Amino acid sequence: MPIDLYYMEASAPCRSVMMTAKMVGAELNLKKTDLMAGDNMKPEYLKMNPQHNIPTIDDNGFYLNESRAICAYLVNSYGKDDTLYPKEPKVRALVDQRLYFDMGVFYHRFGLVYYPIMFGGATKLDEKALKDFGEALDFLETFLVRTSMQLAIT
Repeated sequence: MPIDLYYMEASAPCRSVMMTAKMVGAELNLKKTDLMAGDNMKPEYLKMNPQHNIPTIDDNGFYLNESRAICAYLVNSYGKDDTLYPKEPKVRALVDQRLYFDMGVFYHRFGLVYYPIMFGGATKLDEKALKDFGEALDFLETFLVRTSMQLAIT
């Protein structure tokens, strides 16, 4: 039975859930959710997700929101192995660190740069927010180089 995914195409967190589902072979029933039209404020949606954000899944009556939690759930429930979310504590800790970095730093700083233009009517980029996002990109580059070097050693 496919998992209902309430999503918006423009949402990077929704796309991460879609990519994870594809990687583990979980079938999704895509349900476009128009935040601007208030689809996420309807009583039936609020019953599933009182936070009224996207993405949200309904896996046969099991409701879950927050993209990173959904991705971990999909891998734990439908993954054929632990390649995407390793069981070895130190390796999983690195995956978790990257997920928390994405949530707490990277995506947040991305939003400070682009959401004012996309949703707030701003006509130019905030220079401080852009500088802070650049720093987040530098952090990401460091993580990727470090991980590549660790993988080359093993």
